Amino acid sequence: MTTHRERIQVCLNGEKTDRVPVALWRHFPVDDQNPEMLAAAALHFQSVYDFDIVKVTPASSFAVKDWGVDDQWTGDSEGSRKYIKRVINHPRDWESLPELSPAAPHLAAQLECLRLIRNGLGADTPMIQTIFNPLSQAKNLAGNETLLAHLREHPEAVMKGLETIARTTTKFIEAAMETGIDGVFYAVQHAQAEMLTLDEYKKFALPYDQQVLEPTKELWCNLLHLHGKEIYFSLLRLMNFQIVNWHDRETYPSLAEARDLFRHITLCGGLRQDSLVLESPAEIEKDARDAIEQTKGQRFILGTGCVTHITASHGNLMTVRKIVE
Repeated sequence: MTTHRERIQVCLNGEKTDRVPVALWRHFPVDDQNPEMLAAAALHFQSVYDFDIVKVTPASSFAVKDWGVDDQWTGDSEGSRKYIKRVINHPRDWESLPELSPAAPHLAAQLECLRLIRNGLGADTPMIQTIFNPLSQAKNLAGNETLLAHLREHPEAVMKGLETIARTTTKFIEAAMETGIDGVFYAVQHAQAEMLTLDEYKKFALPYDQQVLEPTKELWCNLLHLHGKEIYFSLLRLMNFQIVNWHDRETYPSLAEARDLFRHITLCGGLRQDSLVLESPAEIEKDARDAIEQTKGQRFILGTGCVTHITASHGNLMTVRKIVE
């Protein structure tokens, strides 16, 4: 019998799998404020659907709360929390940002969550931890409008802050690796035309991405998530990932186009987020079959272009899981 780990490893090698791998992930609002509850929720989700990868999805604020931000649960359908307190208001604030240790309370809590999930899963299911890239964390510290204004008007100050965030994130990744993660889910939110030009991204984000990702070279199941539309897919050439995930049903490239561009990278996607909430199982199966046809079922993991909405029905999630059998 093939384990989830074996199936994903075979898939990443470009070899024929016993079936197409499948993975969905979601937020667990309220539960994500406590490491034990988040671990229990993630393990229960996996026990029901038996996906091939467990992507651990804490609230985005886990990475920045120790710097003093605050957020609250307001009922967002994706399960995300709303930021109600920022800590960067003036350009000089970036320069005074302190470097954090993995022992800081909220970072340490997430490490405990990972240990609990690893112990509950066992070794046969890959587990990947969400890591927001330094620029995404900077957005959460300042708000996106403030971040972009400071980047263009006070770039040196922001880059000092990004360096601090990068060092903090690198240390967290190293600590997370000791819990037994198999990879990181690296969330990039600004590699899209409506946020930054490609040259701006390469100047303000890519060096810190490369710095943070250095320890992950020892991991075998790293996934890059390029969020948004009009994304800079060419950045894949400058970062080392085994898997890439993006909103393939909503923006260039399609799965077929991506397969032609990067034949050595495993693609993850094929399903719209909204479909799992609004469409019938027949429509979901239609998209899934099309995605498998586009990729020939090779180096492909069936999933959504981003996080699964918390309002997605059990029946539709089961449909996704059963399609690949």
